[in-house]
Amino acid sequence: MKKKVLVVDDSAFMRKLISDFISASEEMEVVGIARNGEDALVKIKKLSPDVITLDVEMPKLNGIEALKKIMSECPVPVVMLSSTTKEGAEETIKAVQYGAVDFIAKPSGTISLDLHKIQEEIVRKVYSASLVPISKLLGNPFSSSNYPEKRNRHKEMANPALKCEAAPKMNDKQNPALILIGTSTGGPRALQHVLTNLPSTLDAPVAIVQHMPPGFTKSLADRLNSLARITVKEAEHGEYLEKGTAYIAPGGFHMRIMNDESNLMVHLTKEEPLRNGHRPSVDVLFESAGNLGGCNTVAVVMTGMGTDGTEGLRKLKENGNVTAIAESHETCIVYGMPKSVIAAKLADEVVNVEGIGHSIMKYMR
Repeated sequence: MKKKVLVVDDSAFMRKLISDFISASEEMEVVGIARNGEDALVKIKKLSPDVITLDVEMPKLNGIEALKKIMSECPVPVVMLSSTTKEGAEETIKAVQYGAVDFIAKPSGTISLDLHKIQEEIVRKVYSASLVPISKLLGNPFSSSNYPEKRNRHKEMANPALKCEAAPKMNDKQNPALILIGTSTGGPRALQHVLTNLPSTLDAPVAIVQHMPPGFTKSLADRLNSLARITVKEAEHGEYLEKGTAYIAPGGFHMRIMNDESNLMVHLTKEEPLRNGHRPSVDVLFESAGNLGGCNTVAVVMTGMGTDGTEGLRKLKENGNVTAIAESHETCIVYGMPKSVIAAKLADEVVNVEGIGHSIMKYMR
């Protein structure tokens, strides 16, 4: 049976293009269209779609407010469509944390005449979202009210296992500690859960690859930085890694960690081809860490489609002292990347997302 799709966009042109793309798929059919958030709520209750495409920028009830109502009144998997403006990126990150399964960046603004460039991505992401159990998206445990504000970072976490005295002093020049994280669909919510469970006294840097297009990773880093006890930033080429700081690879760039004398340094490049269909790629990050030598590494693979991270983790394990954590099927929005790692027998532990922060600290000790 074909998956039923509701297309929501204030532009008639965009509704037509998106509908045509989806209707050309053998797995999906468009059962309705809506001009704004209010119209969408009425159509959802009437048509019971399996998945919705939802524009971020709309009149009356915009995408974010519509998403909140959808998730509370008539929950259904949602894929956001967004422009790559600063405001659009910030709203999109909020949407993913409010329960959207995924998002798609319009190639040239609110009304993209060249939307055909991403036809394959639209079809793939919308269909994948239609398969996500709504139970994994309900509620908003990632609300900022559940996390300490930046000014309260000096306060220790309630869990004694994560207090400062438990943090290992491993980040020295002879035997540095390094935490690596790779994730994709569902990753922003998972990252928020993990990073907010790391203590401010973390004695290691964190390098992160989150599959995202250019223009969105800075907003993600800023959002996470406002919530986590550690510092979170978009990585910059040539900067040295500092303990207690998480570095997110910029969209469109592969990120490697390299030795510069006795310091660990970020190396970014956008000239290299995609790996596993992605740039940044988790494989590239993991492989680079395998060349460092002497690092005590914790590598984490979380929710996402595909197999990115598996081969990189294999090479990392061949070359370094590494412990691998995979997110469990129970909490993954999309059980692809962790499943691949587990199937390859590379995972030392399989953990629900809420326990990954604790496991990272346990293995560092």
